Amino acid sequence: MSVQPEQERVSETGCWCCGGEYPEAQLVRLGSHPEVGVCLRCARWLQRRAVQRHDEQHPSPAGRLRGGIQTVRDAVIRKGWHQRGTLGVVLRWIDRHLP
Repeated sequence: MSVQPEQERVSETGCWCCGGEYPEAQLVRLGSHPEVGVCLRCARWLQRRAVQRHDEQHPSPAGRLRGGIQTVRDAVIRKGWHQRGTLGVVLRWIDRHLP
């Protein structure tokens, strides 16, 4: 009986969402599936989507406020304002501090 050589493992330092390569310190691992890593930027995006889904299922005044913020965020991205010099810097700073 012969032993087959161990196959090389796929790099586990990549984000499963965006496909980017990141150091381990910048990845969030899923508890039941530690092989799944998501970068901090994608983890934040997923968190926003999870809150949005929760707000859809459980309407509240706070949820409507977050929905309004998301509508404005989508419009800014669609128009490309987040990429415009000083205005873009300010908009990205505001975005990091909004829910």
